[in-house]
Amino acid sequence: MPDSPLPSPVSIRLLPDLLVSQIAAGEVVERPASVLKELLENSLDALCASIRVQVEGGGVKLIRVSDDGRGIARDELALALTRHATSKIASLKDLEHVSTLGFRGEALASAASVARLSLTSRAAFDRGGHGWRLFAGSGNSPEPAALDSGTVVEIRDLYYNTPARRKFLKSEATEFAHCADAFKRIALAHPGIAFSLSHNGRESLRLLPTDISGRIGDILGEEFLLSARALDTGDSALPRIFGYCLQPAFARARGDLQYCYVNGRFVRDRLLGHAVREAYQDMLHGDRYPAYCLFLEIDPASVDVNVHPSKTEVRFRDSRAVHQFVFHAVLRAISAPKNASPLPPAAGNPFAASAKGARAEETRGKIFAPDYPLARERTLKFNSDRATQAYYGFAHTAFSGAFGTSNSPADESENTTTSGDGADDAEGIPPLGYALAQLHGIYILAQNARGLIIVDMHAAHERIVYERLKAALDAHDTSVQALLVPAVFSVTALDAAAVEEHAETLRELGFEIGLAGETQVTVRAMPAPLLAADPEEIVRELLDELREHGVSQIATARRNAFLARMACHGAVRAHRRLTLPEMNALLRRMEETERADQCNHGRPTWMEVPLDEIDKLFLRGR
Repeated sequence: MPDSPLPSPVSIRLLPDLLVSQIAAGEVVERPASVLKELLENSLDALCASIRVQVEGGGVKLIRVSDDGRGIARDELALALTRHATSKIASLKDLEHVSTLGFRGEALASAASVARLSLTSRAAFDRGGHGWRLFAGSGNSPEPAALDSGTVVEIRDLYYNTPARRKFLKSEATEFAHCADAFKRIALAHPGIAFSLSHNGRESLRLLPTDISGRIGDILGEEFLLSARALDTGDSALPRIFGYCLQPAFARARGDLQYCYVNGRFVRDRLLGHAVREAYQDMLHGDRYPAYCLFLEIDPASVDVNVHPSKTEVRFRDSRAVHQFVFHAVLRAISAPKNASPLPPAAGNPFAASAKGARAEETRGKIFAPDYPLARERTLKFNSDRATQAYYGFAHTAFSGAFGTSNSPADESENTTTSGDGADDAEGIPPLGYALAQLHGIYILAQNARGLIIVDMHAAHERIVYERLKAALDAHDTSVQALLVPAVFSVTALDAAAVEEHAETLRELGFEIGLAGETQVTVRAMPAPLLAADPEEIVRELLDELREHGVSQIATARRNAFLARMACHGAVRAHRRLTLPEMNALLRRMEETERADQCNHGRPTWMEVPLDEIDKLFLRGR
């Protein structure tokens, strides 16, 4: 059979300039929102004070961006529409220290290759009475145009010459929603600049110059600020991270409220996202997502912003150090207890050679309950009769390891609970106030200076026990409490073998367990925070864990999950009647415990009902 003829060779040729630009546009101009992002970045790089955006047809018919920045000289208008023409970098050294949002000089050229573009500008040094306008692809010289200052870019009929690309666009409403998202992402990072956005002639958003908290409130809502904690961490030099993290109890079902910026540039970076997620991982409920708006400032030489066509991904020179810096900053912010003073210098900052001279970290935005001195109430004293003291003495012994209070019943009786005249003395009352009563044996009702506090006592105590267990194991200092009556129960032969095999690990965990026969176990002591738990139930689960996963995993990856289950066993149960001193002891311990705003499963442990909200229910003041 004769050989098949070889295909004729294909000649190599240069692509036409227009086709090259259209191919490049496929990377930069994904949809109208992509064009808007590039134009907004150009305006910001021009040091403008205000930006006006007008959109029609979801951005397909028109995108007009007007700014009052430095403008472009008449002789450079045509050059500005040329691929890779820019005023922002001139050498490899500049590329390694990019401090502007744009730098490749391809946005205008790419947009001009797939749309009808006009560029009108008036340079800041131009003494003439008008600006100059140039239509892309016309080949003509700039013509005079009325313009006070800055630059106006108009993009009309997007993809008019590439109909195949236009077919992939969504509805007008969807495309405008993407434009609005791009607009908000950029506006968030530049609160000192005024922005306005309109669609089809109707203004949808106007933002006045403000500070970062004001801009976040304008875009993400005041509820976000009320439910978030502020952080501002860093040395006097870079790096620095600041912004707001939503409390874990208010995590969302979708990851749609996550804003992360590096040197003012919005990014979707896996490293940073993972660092934040790890900070939340011990506090999220189910498959919930954290919400945050964070700004990382770092030396431009230590981050590469030229790794993605749309510049939404970055690469860090020391990625591990950045990860740990962000992780510890977020963790401290969302973990700070209610009575926490400003945090010490960043011990977890891997960039800092020492803590000396470092700026103290602050946690400014506490969720609901503010960290200011509240009133000590004076009217109703705690009942201090012998029966109450005897009951509290027993409970104090059982729960002292978990509640962490050293107050005697007599000391606690000095605390008061309600004010007869309703007037609060704003001095001395802690953030969670003083207990009033239990509700259905499940919730603690307390009063602070702002209103009513409602606490899920099991969830709150569960977090307290969990944090104490973790701290004790980390410090190798587990507090052990002997049982008045040792617990004896039968186990399987495998469990009995596990008691002998893991005797040392059990002692390190705070359990004193021995064999009373071939299949009988005796529990003589347990970790103090777990004294309220059923010894048999918790030891059986511990032995199951040791048999299935071994010592190494209990000491590492699975440790926290196991400790969380132990804490659940050791926490005070619903429908258990607590005295007022016990309730107050729990409230005070909550104020001292990290992450006390949510239980081990991410559910909230308490909430506040402000007095003015209660007044509204009863129509007071109307």
